[in-house]
Amino acid sequence: MKTIGVVDTTFARINLGGIAATEIKNNYTQIKIIRHTVPGVKDLPCACKKLLEESGCDLCIALGMPGGQPIDRQCAHESSLGLIAAQLMTNKHILEVFIHEDEAKEPKKLIEIAKDRAKKHAHNAVNLLLYPKKMMDNAGQGLRQGSMDAGSLLEE
Repeated sequence: MKTIGVVDTTFARINLGGIAATEIKNNYTQIKIIRHTVPGVKDLPCACKKLLEESGCDLCIALGMPGGQPIDRQCAHESSLGLIAAQLMTNKHILEVFIHEDEAKEPKKLIEIAKDRAKKHAHNAVNLLLYPKKMMDNAGQGLRQGSMDAGSLLEE
């Protein structure tokens, strides 16, 4: 059985970890979930690294919701660098799933984006672990998480 670490934050205004974990639990019986919650996005890299190294997770999903101010974009970027470093140190994937508060002006639309992105990345995580051919079959298809797919530029 493969194990996915789902790490989210208390700073987020939506329970992103709950959405991702539920999506996996409802669709894949062969996946174990370990959830962990940290204060903010800059805490995600360490929590993911610990789950990968100390808890035996095969992959992590790092979910965060940076605010809409310039400092929040900077913190998200710093967290992204930390997540990349943690991936390279552990040789395991960490899917970064950030929903920025300024992606939508209306709360209803932001919730829609967040749910779509978290659910689609939950499936991406499972596909990376169990069904890598699915990922390859979707190469170059312009798939998007949090919005409509862009589609391929090539006709095949």
